[in-house]
Amino acid sequence: MKVFFVRKKTLTAVLTAAILLVVAVTAGAIALGGTKQTFSKSRELPIYSVGVKEKKIAISFDCAWGVDYTDRLLEIMAEKNVVSTFFCVEFWTEKYPEYVEKIAKAGHDIGTHSATHPYMSKLDKNTIVKELTTSSEAIEKITGKKVNVFRPPYGDYNDTLIRTARELGLYTIQWDVDSLDWKNLSAKEIYNRVVPKVQNGSIVLFHNNGLHTADALPDIIDALKGKGYEFVTIYDLIYKDGYYMDAEGRQQLE
Repeated sequence: MKVFFVRKKTLTAVLTAAILLVVAVTAGAIALGGTKQTFSKSRELPIYSVGVKEKKIAISFDCAWGVDYTDRLLEIMAEKNVVSTFFCVEFWTEKYPEYVEKIAKAGHDIGTHSATHPYMSKLDKNTIVKELTTSSEAIEKITGKKVNVFRPPYGDYNDTLIRTARELGLYTIQWDVDSLDWKNLSAKEIYNRVVPKVQNGSIVLFHNNGLHTADALPDIIDALKGKGYEFVTIYDLIYKDGYYMDAEGRQQLE
């Protein structure tokens, strides 16, 4: 039988290394556990796009300031037999009720874009309810149709906003293709930002008062139709039940 003698310094070093290893492993486990918990926590997401197999897309216009180009947009879509979704702020709705009526009569859907165009993640639930309720009522009073979709101003949202909107019967809508027309891009630049990025189930963001939006729209519609896309309203595009949201905010059937 062999007996091994270990120096005190060596033993201390070995024990210290073992302790550090245990601490490291424990810390790693805790970190992983924390990460898992973070990712497993349910986070609310708005609808950015829809996982459809059909070549269907939806274009949308946010309405908060002015109507300078709205008639032209409506004329273009009527000529090309295209429907869309307009998201209207309450103060815009009240200032231009005749346009809300025109939009509805032309067959386009109208959703709320809030009452006062605030950063809604900064609001408490009661204020959110007021923003969504009064703005929807203003639209419904003119159109006689229920408002079903909502787009948060600035694309700003949190869990409370989406849950509150859902409780009020509203689907919270974002976009996966941004024209950036509010930056007064040229018609060609808007076209190049939209057409190559559209895919099945895309939701495209425009603004009714974009400086060159109406100039870009005919070619955009023609190009997308040429690729076989059908234009529908957002409410007709989205799933109403039996779906889940993937990490990119894309609705997928369960």
